[in-house]
Amino acid sequence: MSEARTAKLAGTAVLGAMVIVLDYSLKFSGLKIPFPWLPLLKFDFTGIPIALSLFLYGLPSGAITSIVAFLGIVLRSGDFVGASMKALAEFSTILGVALFRKKSGMLGKVGALALGIAVRVAVMTLTSLAVFPVFYQTPLDAAVLLLPLIGVFNVAMGFMTVSVGYLLYEALLRRVPSLVGAGLSRTRSKEKT
Repeated sequence: MSEARTAKLAGTAVLGAMVIVLDYSLKFSGLKIPFPWLPLLKFDFTGIPIALSLFLYGLPSGAITSIVAFLGIVLRSGDFVGASMKALAEFSTILGVALFRKKSGMLGKVGALALGIAVRVAVMTLTSLAVFPVFYQTPLDAAVLLLPLIGVFNVAMGFMTVSVGYLLYEALLRRVPSLVGAGLSRTRSKEKT
């Protein structure tokens, strides 16, 4: 097994563990902030390590940390639907970012952020139309009326997840330049050439 692959596996495991630690600590400390207009939705920071895993190690790492988030929430709460929604929201965000991430410069960063948020909002809008009537017994008309609020929440969460994840990624690369040399950050090494 190559050194880069070992580092990628270890880094993914650490970031997956960070997702669990953040989820449990925010839940049990009461620091998850309810969205004011729809308290069922809560602001938290568990998506940041998922975004960081994408930036450092690629989409497969982001997918794995999304699955870890799902499993951690299910084990903590028993809420399969909520855990599925959280994991789907975070994965759809990083999928959108990954689709545009190959572009360099400011256009690439802004485009990746915008596409990540757009994919998250689209996926969660469609998912909410199915989930709210079926699992929360919300009439379809009421679920449709909730969509703008769900969209605003997902824009805010997507923006926070991607932007804070990217800021941490940049800070890590400045402090640990060997991440670029190890081949773990292909985008950053392409930008420098």
